[in-house]
Amino acid sequence: MDSGRHAFLKLPILKLTIALYVCSLTAVAQPAKSRAVVPEIAFYVSMSKPHTHMLEVEVRVTRRPGSEVPAEEFLVMPVWTPGSYLVREFARHVQDFSAAEAGGRALRWEKTSKNTWRIVTAGAREWRASYRVYANELTVRTNQLNSDHAFWNNAALLMYLEGFLNAPSTLHIQAPQPWKVATGLPAAGKNTFRAENFDVLYDSPVEVSNFKTISFTVKNVPHRIVIDGEGNYDPERMKRDVQKIVETSVELMGGEIPYRDYTFILHLGANTGGGLEHLNSTALGFRRFNFRPDTSYRGFLGLVSHEFFHLWNVKRIRPDALGPFDYTKENYTKLLWVAEGVTSYYGDLILRRAGLINEKDFLAETARAFQSFQRVPGRRVMTAEEASFDTWIKYYRQDENSINSQIDYYDKGAILGLLLDLEIRKLSHNEKSLDDVMRALYTEYYKKDRNYTPADFQRLCEQMAGASLEDFFSRFVRGREEHDYNRGLAAAGLRLDNSEASGGAKAVEKAYLGADLTQAGDRLMVTRVLEGSPAYEQGLNTGDQIVAFDNMRVTKDFFDARLAEKRPGQLVSLTIFRFDDLSALPIKLGSMSDGIYRIIPLENPTEEQKRIYRSWLGGN
Repeated sequence: MDSGRHAFLKLPILKLTIALYVCSLTAVAQPAKSRAVVPEIAFYVSMSKPHTHMLEVEVRVTRRPGSEVPAEEFLVMPVWTPGSYLVREFARHVQDFSAAEAGGRALRWEKTSKNTWRIVTAGAREWRASYRVYANELTVRTNQLNSDHAFWNNAALLMYLEGFLNAPSTLHIQAPQPWKVATGLPAAGKNTFRAENFDVLYDSPVEVSNFKTISFTVKNVPHRIVIDGEGNYDPERMKRDVQKIVETSVELMGGEIPYRDYTFILHLGANTGGGLEHLNSTALGFRRFNFRPDTSYRGFLGLVSHEFFHLWNVKRIRPDALGPFDYTKENYTKLLWVAEGVTSYYGDLILRRAGLINEKDFLAETARAFQSFQRVPGRRVMTAEEASFDTWIKYYRQDENSINSQIDYYDKGAILGLLLDLEIRKLSHNEKSLDDVMRALYTEYYKKDRNYTPADFQRLCEQMAGASLEDFFSRFVRGREEHDYNRGLAAAGLRLDNSEASGGAKAVEKAYLGADLTQAGDRLMVTRVLEGSPAYEQGLNTGDQIVAFDNMRVTKDFFDARLAEKRPGQLVSLTIFRFDDLSALPIKLGSMSDGIYRIIPLENPTEEQKRIYRSWLGGN
């Protein structure tokens, strides 16, 4: 624990007050309530006992003199936060709700749905509601309050007044010494910030702590990395490398910086991870001692690159249903494979173009991604569009059968992005690329305040390619066909090879079971069984305990060693406990190549293939 945090522990009380004032509403087509005169709305959030993890919220609503005063009002708590596509039911953490006039007289209220509170204002021009929110989950999408810091997403904390999502707002934060405030909202005074509407407010997480700051500028635009927690990072290296990521990304997207400043909020902890994108900020989590060696440090750079590229792809280049948002239910789209998967592709590509990884590492990581995807049986079941649409019920709720029934739109989308990029380069004779598609989406949709559809995305890809891409989209985006990796890679003079095993020996066929096992104490447990494998077809189940292999007691190490000695087609006997019943299960082993996927050059690449390779990866 650093000295700043230690000093804070001596404070007798922590009180953090947030004042959110709503001013005027521009003329926008909205429900009747939002066309009314906009009231002043103030949110006060305090934390009198940080160790209890309770955020204390007061909402104050004031109607202007002469304006209509409704007999009742509704406060609504969002059920999800953009960028994390799961209904998380933030209202479940709300307790102790009450309402009163400004003078203190209690007002009647009732809860009308899981996340909506009806207040009978009885003509009161000023009224307030109070509630507390339990905050003890540090992820990029939730809230945490403790003696070390405060971090929150406003969508998970603040209710909005129904009908006034488009209202501008001002946010004032009072933080105790030595804590400071970091948020992407524009400053309007000391610890005071403004948001033009609730979409912007909910898109701006807040960190309050004695954080460290690393600052740099790109094209005279200030950037900062706000770091809460200790770790084995090198501040100068982090500054230099993150700046390269920003510069390379800006150049890729045409050189224009669409924000006035940018904030990286970085939490370091023993088991922290993940990232969530915002308009001019991002919340990141990374394990504190994973900045070394370089192989794990590249994971940090990839996280930064991915989340930063989102400021274009998804925050400004918006898929059909993603903004303006409905915070009360799912917002369905078939385009998360573009929003997230293509962003994953560019996250790695930007590291290569920034010189933070070399060609060999980029191609090796790509080959590993291909091989990993080919081991997912769900690729034959679910399309990229289906994975995007069903994320609300599947992606964050995976079970032991998920690998057999679904795909990850991050992984599939990254592969599609790479293959689509190379296809456009080939068809256009290296005149255009997926880069041009992204820049066109930014110009034609973001700058014209439009969202794009799946048909729009395909049309722009075809426009850049100068040819139809219906075959590509129908087979691989809307369909379930296997990717032809070599067709795509050939555009850049490359091919996929799996003739060698780990260590460089010639690849051979080895015995294959098709089940994932884990050692749980003294028990060897089956955690996952792959569809189509010998284990799946011959009756091994997730949850089985394997107690013997060919009548010999086993641990995982023993099991793996014995399996490696077997040949494809041999019969083995597994003694298992299924629930409380002991039985013997005979299984005929299958085969699988132990070849490692590698991407290698074609023997005699053409001049055009060389040009495509150089413009794509910047190498020889």
